[in-house]
Amino acid sequence: MINIRALYRLSGALLERHLDGWFFQLFARFTFAAVLFFYFFNSGVNKAGEGLFGIFNPTIGAYAAILPGMTEAVSGDVSQLSFVAHLIVIFGTTAEIVLPVLIVAGLLTRLAALGMIGFIFVQSYVDIYAHNLPKDDIGAWFDNYSDGLILDQRLFWVMCLLLLIVKGAGKFSLDYLLGIDKHPKKI
Repeated sequence: MINIRALYRLSGALLERHLDGWFFQLFARFTFAAVLFFYFFNSGVNKAGEGLFGIFNPTIGAYAAILPGMTEAVSGDVSQLSFVAHLIVIFGTTAEIVLPVLIVAGLLTRLAALGMIGFIFVQSYVDIYAHNLPKDDIGAWFDNYSDGLILDQRLFWVMCLLLLIVKGAGKFSLDYLLGIDKHPKKI
């Protein structure tokens, strides 16, 4: 008779031995690239102004998306905003462009994933409280619906990024190639 427990343990050990150190990290980065890369990257590029250094001269749309209340308070004349407000928009726009590129390339992946999680939390806060997203769009955990734009979907985004923080980018990454992260962590 086949010992089911032994077969289960053996199959688990074989999978772990052959997939550890590369598969989950590569798949997390692939998932990020397939689902979120263009969402964030294009959003950042659309917020940047004209030309090579347009990132330092964001569009009015960037201000409206990132600081909607402040932009509305000055009737769209962003020159009236504080220096700190300008920095927030420039850093937010830069993060939307640079962090996804770093994650997909597997360069400084742990730091980029941490930054992306911070960005997602700030983005979610702005969506809920500044853009006044309807409650149905926010969603709720532990209900029988899985289509909440904020709580449901973004939890999956964060889980994918947490895996990269904990395990690193894996063997098929610039981090590994450059010796930044030669020893992916075991969970």
